[in-house]
Parts: sequence; C-alpha cells; structure tokens
Amino acid sequence: MSDGSPRGPDSGTARLSVVLLAFCWGLVWIATAVALREVEPWTLRMVGVGGGAATLFLAARVAGFDLYVPPRDRIHVLIAGFFNVGTFHILSAFAQLNGATSRTIIVIYTMPIWAAVLSMLLLHDKLGRLRLIALTLGVAGIGILIWPLLAHGIPVFIVYSLTAAIGWAFGTVYMKWRRSSVPALANAAWQLLFGFFFLLAGALAFEGLPRLWPISTNAVIAIVYLGVIGVGLAHFLWWSIIGRLSPLTASIGVLLVPVVGVTASIVILGERPTGADIVGFVLIFAAAACVLLPAGDAADKAAA
Repeated sequence: MSDGSPRGPDSGTARLSVVLLAFCWGLVWIATAVALREVEPWTLRMVGVGGGAATLFLAARVAGFDLYVPPRDRIHVLIAGFFNVGTFHILSAFAQLNGATSRTIIVIYTMPIWAAVLSMLLLHDKLGRLRLIALTLGVAGIGILIWPLLAHGIPVFIVYSLTAAIGWAFGTVYMKWRRSSVPALANAAWQLLFGFFFLLAGALAFEGLPRLWPISTNAVIAIVYLGVIGVGLAHFLWWSIIGRLSPLTASIGVLLVPVVGVTASIVILGERPTGADIVGFVLIFAAAACVLLPAGDAADKAAA
C-alpha cells in the first residue's frame, strides 16, 4: 500500500500539478482581457491581487505553513512585492489594454532573459554561451514582432510589456541579491499583500473609489478566477510542490504558461497572430528555454 509520499522529485501528482498550474496561469491572461472590457485596470488588479493574497494566506494557514518573515527581511519583501506584484500586474494590464493579448504574453515572457542579464549585473553571474544566445534570440524575436507595427512609432503595449518583464525580473533577482532566508510560500504571500496595498493606493489616486457594479456575469467570473485561482490557489500549489519537482519539470511548467496563454487567446478571444507574431513567439520561446532549462544552466556553468 502506498503511503502517499512522492516517489522521488517527479511524482505523478507533482507532474500533473505542473500541467494544471500552466493552465491556471495561462488562462489568467484571458480572464484579464475579459474583465478589462468592463473594469478599470487599477481596480481590477487591486481586487484580483487582494483576493489572491487572502486566498493564499488562508490556504497556507489551513495547510499549516509558517508565514513568519524575520524583521530584517521585511523591507526587502516589500521592495520585491512592489516590482513582482505591483508594477508587474498594473503594467501588464495596460499592455493588454493597448495591444493584443497574445503579443503581450509573448513579450512579457522575455522575463527570463532580463533576469539572466540582471543576474550578471547584480550577482556577477556569467552570461555564458547559451545565455548570450538567449539574449540574441530574445532581441531578434522582439524586433520581428514589432517591425510591422513601427509605421506609427514604437507600440505602447511593447513599452508596457517590456517594462513589466524587466520589473518582474528585477524583483526576482533582488531577493537573490539580498540572500533572503524567507521561506518561498511566505515570501509569495507577503509580496502579494504588499503589492495589493500599492495597487489600492494607485486605484484610489487614479480611479477614485472602486466601482465593480453593474458588470456582466462574465466579468464577475473573470475577476473571481483571477483572484482565487489565478493568483491565490495557483501560487499556493506552485510553492507547495516546487520541492518535489526536478529542475527540468519545473522549467517546462514555466514554459508551458505562455503556450497555454497564446493558444487560449487564439481560441477564446479570436485573435489571429500574423506571420511575424509566430516567428517572434518561436524565437522568444527558444530564448526562454535556453535560460530556464537546466541543461543550458549546466552547460553555462561548465563553460565558466
């Protein structure tokens, strides 16, 4: 009789959870696109992140996870939350308002490339051959993606998307630079809470008191999905199972998210990517794979 414990780092349950999480996070982009048709961006992000933070804290408490953050780490978790949660969520929302969801996803998932560059600058990591290839592929992918759109200048959604990706990368690298000892789940929960307060301040400053009624049933479902599933439960599941995953499985799980998001934007939102979009996506996906997959990381370390 099985005792229910994982059989090694890649138990069947953990692998299945990674696939489910890819769909949870990939469909966040679709829910955001639906909700933004009726809800202002600051309000949407404030409600979504707030609901996600509450869900994550509740799930963590019920499961018995320790969410204590030592006083010396609190300012650093706050700073990381500003970038990883606050600026990322609001900038990605404005990117979707100003461009196709599929294109926004493609550009934002250049994040691993910028994280590699920032790791070189802040952590003195070597870029290595594969990471240089990744940087080249990523820049080429962005160039091909936006080239047909440059007739009227640089598209606004590109600026928002790239800034969101770089801010996300900075928040991630910052916590490594500070050598934080905060447990991963506690780190995620408190970053969400601090990010919520930033988004609340922005909503009050730029949009006034939040107005969430009347809105359609579809918008309500999208908002609930964003907060409870896309932010709260998805983060809880990810940080609960990450220790049971091999680096390869975890990396593939991350890479599946933009694939799910782009595919869903085509099927559900009816977007039709151009040839340039497809080539750009392939190049950026390949660039992210070069950075994320452990084979590339091992090759870079061997070359260092």
